[in-house]
Amino acid sequence: MPIKLLPFNFNKWIEEHRHLLKPPVGAKLVFEDAQFIIQVVGGPNRRIDYHQNMTEEFFYQLQGDMVLKVVDDGEFKDLPIKEGEIFLLPSNIPHSPQRFPNTVGLVIEQKRRPEHFDKLMWFCDNCKEKLFEETFHVDSLDLGKSLSPIIEKFYGSEEVRTCKSCKHITIPPPKPKADE
Repeated sequence: MPIKLLPFNFNKWIEEHRHLLKPPVGAKLVFEDAQFIIQVVGGPNRRIDYHQNMTEEFFYQLQGDMVLKVVDDGEFKDLPIKEGEIFLLPSNIPHSPQRFPNTVGLVIEQKRRPEHFDKLMWFCDNCKEKLFEETFHVDSLDLGKSLSPIIEKFYGSEEVRTCKSCKHITIPPPKPKADE
């Protein structure tokens, strides 16, 4: 079977696609028809939700530093990933990548099989109680298409954003500035 693709200069590819590594999407697939989801992700982002998937997720921080917020056995932790570092996130760990301006990372994860489901969840800023969770199946490589309706559902309801324990109301994050 002949090889369809030839090696290419990854740094040059990043520069050619840098305009796509900004909000609102912030990510670009490197390969469209691969066995894995291989994407380059840029910052900044303003997400406060946590994502949980049934597969591992590989992070390689290419430019700048990031923080991966995780919930590890009920404990909230910040895991700094510095430029040049890699990290393999185990499956089923709620996580929230926090990317800063002008940062670039490579993220690799498995394509979802029919039996794989992801979760998106939010926790109270004040007391860390879970506010909202929705389970979904990633049907395409366009994660934004899967996540956007859930994010809109959360931010569209003050009742959902209000903590039942402490009554704190989670405020939607500010919109990104045009120069970010």
